[in-house]
Amino acid sequence: MGIDDFVCAVDVGTSAVRAALVTHDGQRLLEARSERGPDEGADTFDAERLWDGLCHVLRRITSGAAAPSHLRSLAIAGHVGQVLVDDQHRPLGRAGGWADVRGVREVAAGWPDPATALRLTGRPAMTGGAVPLLHWLKNKDPSLHQRMRWALAPKDFLVLRLTGEAATDMTSAAYTLGSDVTRRVWDPRLLAIGGTGPEHFPPQHAATDIVGAVTPAAADTTGLPPGLPVAAGGPDGTVGAAAVAGSAPGPVVDVAGTTDVLTRVITSPDERPAAAVLNPYLTPGLWTCGGATGMTGGALAYWVRLLGLGDPATALRRLGPAVRAMPPGSDGLSMSPLLTGSRFPDWNQNERGMLWGLGEHHSAAHVLHAAQEAAAYVVRQAVDTLLVDDAPDMPVVLTGGPSRSPEWAQLRADVLGRPVHASSEADASLHGAALLALVAAGLEPDLPTAQARRKPRLRRFIPQTPIAARYDQLYRQWLQAKD
Repeated sequence: MGIDDFVCAVDVGTSAVRAALVTHDGQRLLEARSERGPDEGADTFDAERLWDGLCHVLRRITSGAAAPSHLRSLAIAGHVGQVLVDDQHRPLGRAGGWADVRGVREVAAGWPDPATALRLTGRPAMTGGAVPLLHWLKNKDPSLHQRMRWALAPKDFLVLRLTGEAATDMTSAAYTLGSDVTRRVWDPRLLAIGGTGPEHFPPQHAATDIVGAVTPAAADTTGLPPGLPVAAGGPDGTVGAAAVAGSAPGPVVDVAGTTDVLTRVITSPDERPAAAVLNPYLTPGLWTCGGATGMTGGALAYWVRLLGLGDPATALRRLGPAVRAMPPGSDGLSMSPLLTGSRFPDWNQNERGMLWGLGEHHSAAHVLHAAQEAAAYVVRQAVDTLLVDDAPDMPVVLTGGPSRSPEWAQLRADVLGRPVHASSEADASLHGAALLALVAAGLEPDLPTAQARRKPRLRRFIPQTPIAARYDQLYRQWLQAKD
């Protein structure tokens, strides 16, 4: 290992694709970002456009790299979804994002033994995934279904394009509804409902395993060196949680973005609350429980666009003083941000966003503050599910956009009624992808060691007693009104 060695980390989020060259000590040498359209990522998206976005950011960072020969590996953290490809690695129709529910109703109604299926998949309710999508496609377009060679997660599709090899990690496999999550293998009984078998799903690997190398054709397109080792990678929420929480069981990690992904590391599947998703963790022998909430930050972005305020950062700079001065409850205005249905912990795909209490005295600042409060209420529902009542002081580790703002972090602490530790590393999924790449390259011996050496600093926010008490009342009123 040379002192100048570095790795490439990629984060494929709903709103953007980002890439960075990261040194062994965690310094980012170069970064690039490519925005995705508002219709790309959540429900369905164009996989070819996703590939183009990846190539764009990789070309930008590799063109500025002083010593590409010191690039040792690449790893991708990506949002949940499913991309179906033919034997030429071409996408078949629009790919499914994390909110894609095509086939869910049909599978829920027609699965011969739903209780066994949910137990094997570690799910509290039937959700989207490759198996429901394939079931839907088998009935809607049989010819397209017959042409399918691989069912892949979005980041697995990118790995396939980079290396020519089909591979996935054990956590991403759990989101297909076709994997036995406790045994970490494909289950033919689960896959059969989609009209396929294990031959259409890639081998499962640890997230840090090398699964292929960049082909000459991909090198020409991306600027990466041919032969660069590529790791299996993992889902962005899990990878982000791994970056800030390490491998020790304990606190809940909240990776806040378009949705909030709540994760808690556990030592046994038996510790999972009934409403939580069970996944294999990136570290062997451990598990996670939790799940994605449905839209939170995405709803804020929606309201900003609807009000003609540009993007959230611009809107909050413009209206920040008014938003910060807002009292708890936004002067009677409240909302549910769940525009695409609720996920963890309610699992109601039919739920939609609502706005109530609107009066003539309310302004755009009231709407933005109500959106922030509603996101915090949704997170509290999830946290209260994961942490039992006898652990009121157990902190929540916050990363993502809200962790950059002391006001947002304090709001989360007040609404949750427990300490919030805001991570200094807001780009947790990108940081986590770098950790995976360092281990894959042999620059670190294992993931727990890499995590311990680069654990971000945490800033502690304590609930403000009178405000937290008021938010406890407002939260319970919000639950009743939403239901």
